[in-house]
Amino acid sequence: MKRLIAVLCLVLSGCAGQVVEQPGPQVVRVEVPVQIPCRIERVHRPAFAVDSLPIGADIGEQMRALRAERRQRQGYEARLEVVLAACQ
Repeated sequence: MKRLIAVLCLVLSGCAGQVVEQPGPQVVRVEVPVQIPCRIERVHRPAFAVDSLPIGADIGEQMRALRAERRQRQGYEARLEVVLAACQ
């Protein structure tokens, strides 16, 4: 038993004498997304056809204005989508 204890002490003291070399500091590049302001010209809201109708306009004029406004809005939305896509 004494021999086992002596061997264990020698083994453990041998491990304590070893120097473990630590690696030095390393430079690590980390890419982080940064917000930047979008530099696109603002899309102005057009004057829609329904906005210029008089209060007592007949139903035919109102329907023509609504159809025209639908096309205006489609064009306006298409320009907004282009600007949005350019800013992403």
